[in-house]
Amino acid sequence: MNEPLEIRDLDGTGMSALRRLILTLADSKRMMGIRYSDWLLGAPSIEAGIAVSAMAQDEWGHARLLYAMLKDVGLDPLEVEHERPGEDYASVGALDEPFDHWAGLVAAMTVVDEAISVALLGFSRGSYEAARTRVPKMLAEEEFHASLAKAWYRRLADSSHKARTLLHDSTECLLPPVLAWLGADDASARAMVVSGVTESGESMTEVLRERLRDLTALVEVNIDRAQPNSGWDEDRARGPGRPDEEAIERVRGDRNRALLVE
Repeated sequence: MNEPLEIRDLDGTGMSALRRLILTLADSKRMMGIRYSDWLLGAPSIEAGIAVSAMAQDEWGHARLLYAMLKDVGLDPLEVEHERPGEDYASVGALDEPFDHWAGLVAAMTVVDEAISVALLGFSRGSYEAARTRVPKMLAEEEFHASLAKAWYRRLADSSHKARTLLHDSTECLLPPVLAWLGADDASARAMVVSGVTESGESMTEVLRERLRDLTALVEVNIDRAQPNSGWDEDRARGPGRPDEEAIERVRGDRNRALLVE
């Protein structure tokens, strides 16, 4: 493990890069929680609904811990959480829109949630002390998410032709934006690798492929052939587009702003 990073030793470029890294992780966690919450009442069983409710709470709790790290890089977490417009969000593009069916959520649970965990693992192994102390607990809680995702993925893959087809199509749709996000190799991402704050996008992408290779093969998706999509926006650390407006309003708590208590 790298020696602890002293924030005061970062230059302007390094500070901006760390700020971007924290934001993309926190925003992705927050949006993952939103997508789980979309299915609290629409899951195929009461047990599944209870599970996604717990997972949504996990994601939002993890996001709050990550947003709190922004104090180290000169940002006000309260302002970041509740006042930014949707175009400023750095969440992985695979979560921009709600999923139309349960198979889509299962694919996201398997591909997107796992990619966020791989990114967090790389962050936890780096030199930023806050990540080294706080992220391992998040990863321990994510083990339940991964276990449930694998169980549902296998179940749908071995189910009806329609379920299997939906799972296949959703997996193929999610992989390109996820691979682009996790494997980013722009100036900011390289700065964090050089500083020892996180692992390289190439190495994290390989970890994801290894974790998912056997699962995606169940629906005849070859993850080794999947390629990242184009249109990378270095400033926002994500691909083109933005989360849908309803999700952003829910994330910011717009309807309950007058009741906001911190």
